[in-house]
Amino acid sequence: MGTSGTAGTAGTAGTIYVVTGSATAPTAMASYDAALADANIHNYNLVAVSSVIPADATVEPVDTAPNLGPAGNRLTVVEARATTREEETVSAGLGWTTGEGAGLFYEASGTDPEAVEETVRAGLDAGRDLREWTFDDEQVVVTTANGDGDGYTTALTIAAYGRSEPIL
Repeated sequence: MGTSGTAGTAGTAGTIYVVTGSATAPTAMASYDAALADANIHNYNLVAVSSVIPADATVEPVDTAPNLGPAGNRLTVVEARATTREEETVSAGLGWTTGEGAGLFYEASGTDPEAVEETVRAGLDAGRDLREWTFDDEQVVVTTANGDGDGYTTALTIAAYGRSEPIL
């Protein structure tokens, strides 16, 4: 992961930030919330979209999301996440392919990081086959966490679309 974005900078419209997080907590929802905090997107209401990248967007992997607006706002995302209560590995992968115009995200999750990456790449291949767009770049990020069987463990990889928007 690059370090081009930090929690102290303001998010830029037109930039989609790919962030990762993982955490363990006493409940599945608490581990998810803590993993979102690890990625610095825990104070937003996430709204999932399918996976098309607008033509004028830039996709930027960062360690944690920059400030994307006030707490409680709506944040558009494509999300991969996996949660376990067992002593096992969980992985959440997100891949993207871009070119001259619009691009695509594909996501997958599971217990085998290599299988998750293969699934993401297969999805990207299938998505490209459905479109007559030009694609010339592909990247995949897989987040892995090891559950210890003591609480719930969540791994996530999320693409956050630019700045948040008021929900009301």
